[in-house]
Amino acid sequence: MDYLEGLLLGKLWSDTDFENRKHFGLFVLYGLLTEAIVLLTYVSGRSYIGIGDFGTLQLVLTILLMAASPFICYRYYRMPLWGKMIILLEKLFNSYLVLSFTVSRILPRITVGTGDVQTSIIDYLNTTLETYTAKYAGSSGSFSTVIGVLAGGLHVVGTVLLVAVLLLAVPGLIYLGYRLLQYCWDWLINVLIIKRFFPVRR
Repeated sequence: MDYLEGLLLGKLWSDTDFENRKHFGLFVLYGLLTEAIVLLTYVSGRSYIGIGDFGTLQLVLTILLMAASPFICYRYYRMPLWGKMIILLEKLFNSYLVLSFTVSRILPRITVGTGDVQTSIIDYLNTTLETYTAKYAGSSGSFSTVIGVLAGGLHVVGTVLLVAVLLLAVPGLIYLGYRLLQYCWDWLINVLIIKRFFPVRR
């Protein structure tokens, strides 16, 4: 329960040491979850539980929930259990909206149809290898083909690794950006309003 509170409430409202621990594994898992949903949506051609269908209504809900967050969370530890559960569900729903936003940003950038993936990969491999083979043809003599294939293979491997890192990092960075923005807003409201007019926070 403490872990969930720290994860959803954040450093300002939680009395756990969640923010003081390293959570690289959680960062990677979030990226894997996001990309799994993207892949599933891409292959099936439809969204699941509305993830990826991020429109004006979802944007308004996200902004409203973020704006209301400090007024909801500052009394968290003075709430009964049912009240705490409602607050955690609200924060969980906001995280769901951020995930939906992230998926909606990634999907339109996949321009290759599901039926053309294999052809596109083969064309990319052939083009890359031919480019590097031609590049070394005039300077490496009979070894030009071998060197070209090796260089092209390294290029392909490097590209795949870079794409994999980006696929894992971008969703996590978006979520971290959301948490940072939420923290700044919470801190501002806490200093300007809550501490002045509602001094007993818990």
